[in-house]
Amino acid sequence: MKLQGQVALITGGSRGIGRATALAFAQEGADIAFCHLDDGPQADRTAAEIAALGRRAMHRSFDVSDIVAGKAFAAEAEAELGPIDILFNNAGMNIRKPFEAYTEAEFDRIFSVHMKGMFFMAQAVYPGMVARGRGCIINVASQRGLKGAVNSAPYSAAKAAIMGFTRALAWEATPKGVRVNAVAPGPIDTDLTATMDPADRQAFIDALPAGRFGRPEEIAATALLLAGPDGGFFVGATLSPNGGDVMY
Repeated sequence: MKLQGQVALITGGSRGIGRATALAFAQEGADIAFCHLDDGPQADRTAAEIAALGRRAMHRSFDVSDIVAGKAFAAEAEAELGPIDILFNNAGMNIRKPFEAYTEAEFDRIFSVHMKGMFFMAQAVYPGMVARGRGCIINVASQRGLKGAVNSAPYSAAKAAIMGFTRALAWEATPKGVRVNAVAPGPIDTDLTATMDPADRQAFIDALPAGRFGRPEEIAATALLLAGPDGGFFVGATLSPNGGDVMY
């Protein structure tokens, strides 16, 4: 029970990597608050799975790029479950098209969900963590932030920005007792990768040393390492479970 008595807030927590991480944290003793965007039935199922593990769960639907709504959710989660010990900044989306075809609105949307939403959700829980002298923030980046990708220029740029943000915040937060790190998953079997063209997906798999996409539970295990006592010496790090897609 590595997270016994702690409260974790997870963005994009109803399915995929967020759901797997919520269950992994709950299995280790954490109560879970998570958000989603208009995914009520699946969110209810995820909350029921958390409750079946003996932990408390709450969820709300809102757009993480809505900063006021995000701060309100963090306050509501604290009022219902207690102070936030862990933030898993996971919510994401993508729009795939050639670089020259992106509109300003599409660019803004991708950066608002990934970078803006993440930045201000961290800001919502950070003062309380500092006041208590402990806390953990884990930001979800991507291997595309390390290597780039065709038809994903804004997404790759946003994910690279997340890694820079993680390092910058770690410099400020670590002396105050708040650990800040990132996870940069490779290709994972989620609803997001399910939208890939089948031929592109198979070509991607064929090029991976691991010969397969990863499972959400494998990313959750990495998040658990960073959130728990075994991750205490990771500072501003980006761990990238990616099946060999990026080796560094």
